[in-house]
Amino acid sequence: MITRIHHVGLVVQDADEALKFWRDVIGLEVTDDRVIDDQGVRGVLLKIGNSEVELLEPTREDTGVARFLETRGEGMHHLCFESDDVAKELETAASKGIELIDQSPRPGLAGMIGFLHPKSNHGVLVEFATPIEGAH
Repeated sequence: MITRIHHVGLVVQDADEALKFWRDVIGLEVTDDRVIDDQGVRGVLLKIGNSEVELLEPTREDTGVARFLETRGEGMHHLCFESDDVAKELETAASKGIELIDQSPRPGLAGMIGFLHPKSNHGVLVEFATPIEGAH
């Protein structure tokens, strides 16, 4: 079951530069900052109330995030909903004709994650996440 908006993902050219705004000006607290090699990104999560802002900086040129940055520039990338069962959310979406990017959950910065293709969602990349207990 979807319980809340977990985070909003933003693609940035340089996470350190972006932190000068999101952390230093706006005052959001960094809760996680790490490179996810298999996804080719540096992800930074910043807490705001019961949700987060996720900064995504590509670390390689052969990734979807890098292609997004190249074609669209910095900005809003995806909307993530928290769920207690990402696999079930993906299965339900597929049964309703939604095109999936991920056929099954995989590890990500927000826990176990899965994406729906924006072609099926009016141009919005949608992510489901089940956070791992005590992760951040």
